[in-house]
Amino acid sequence: MYKYFISLCFLFVFVNGYSQQNTSKEKSEEKKDTVTYKTGYGLRLGIDISKPGLAIIDKSYSGLELVGDYRVSEKWYVAAELGHEEEITFEDFTSSTSKGNYIRLGANYNAYENWLDMNNEIYVGMRYGFAMFDHTLNSYTPNVSSGTAGSPPYFPSIPSVEVPKSDNGLTAHWTELQLGLKAETFKNLFVGFSFSYKIMLSVDDQKGFKTLYAPGFNRVFDSSTGFGFNYTISYLIPFVNK
Repeated sequence: MYKYFISLCFLFVFVNGYSQQNTSKEKSEEKKDTVTYKTGYGLRLGIDISKPGLAIIDKSYSGLELVGDYRVSEKWYVAAELGHEEEITFEDFTSSTSKGNYIRLGANYNAYENWLDMNNEIYVGMRYGFAMFDHTLNSYTPNVSSGTAGSPPYFPSIPSVEVPKSDNGLTAHWTELQLGLKAETFKNLFVGFSFSYKIMLSVDDQKGFKTLYAPGFNRVFDSSTGFGFNYTISYLIPFVNK
């Protein structure tokens, strides 16, 4: 009887130890499962490098654009772009220059689900754009053609007329939809690009001549719509991790 009592005690100690071991293991697994990865919330500043690149290829263009955004929640960012552009536009009978500054303000929504501590974006954004610029008619050539193929012109040909004529303080207002991507290549360093579809709300024309280019909007067509592209490098200044 005493022998069976000792065996029962050993069995109780073994079961109790095994139970405590499993409980400790489960708690350890629970701790591992509740590990959270924090990402930086702060101000991200950068530059659109596509504009200096375009200026190298196209001597009639020069521009610089600074970009920035601030993360306000897990998915939402407030964003802005600020820039300066100068573009010489050549048409069949005219040459004109548009030069000025612009700003675009709005927000981005990040539709990408990041893994662990990743901090990338695939976003949809909306912007309101405003530009203040000067527009100059550099020269024009009077169109003296008859309008009929093979027919002589009504008037003799007139050489190009150099008449620089400028209007200052013109304005343009527009909205745009953006689709873009930002990828963290190194710690807090991002490379991104975006496409935008623009709708012109209003634009001032030079007296006696239509505005052909608005800084920040690009070429102004009769449809009042346009497209844009940028390629950015930016750096995040983290204020807090969440």
